[in-house]
Amino acid sequence: MKVTPTILEGVVAIEPRVFGDSRGYFLETWHRERYAEAGVSREFVQDNLSRSQKGILRGLHLQNPFTQGKLVQVFEGEVFDVAVDVRIGSPTFGKWVGERLSGENKRQLYIPEGFAHGFCVLSDHALLGYKCTELYHPETEISILWNDPTLAIAWPVDKPTLSAKDEAGLPLGDVPRERLPRYTPRA
Repeated sequence: MKVTPTILEGVVAIEPRVFGDSRGYFLETWHRERYAEAGVSREFVQDNLSRSQKGILRGLHLQNPFTQGKLVQVFEGEVFDVAVDVRIGSPTFGKWVGERLSGENKRQLYIPEGFAHGFCVLSDHALLGYKCTELYHPETEISILWNDPTLAIAWPVDKPTLSAKDEAGLPLGDVPRERLPRYTPRA
């Protein structure tokens, strides 16, 4: 497995080792010991699956308290997956990274606790799954505006289809600071 750090501390792109031949392929999507060696050592407590059509954008979401780390992968189709550092006091507060994840490239993105997450669908449809380190607590969810000009995310879509919740997202600067997670330097 190949692990590539991003500019955001703790956010890593993972390329699992794929064993394939004329019959198809096999890969491990999660192996506790191997991923722990790569820095992904949190316990996952919930798995989610999302199917969306081309042009759908979901996010940017986080919850606080009960912050969630996520291991994201695409089984079918292609998405542009984004993590935004929203931890108060972080040296990379307000910075983002984006990765193209697809059923073809089989890449994964690990997004630790304290980051907002979102994705947009680039193919006709996409089937995306993610493991979470915390259960879903809708009462603590925060939606950050997907096209917040201060974040300047280079989304590969101009006019995505959004949910009412995502249309009503707040610019990061308008989210009350006490609602956002705090940065804790890694030891």
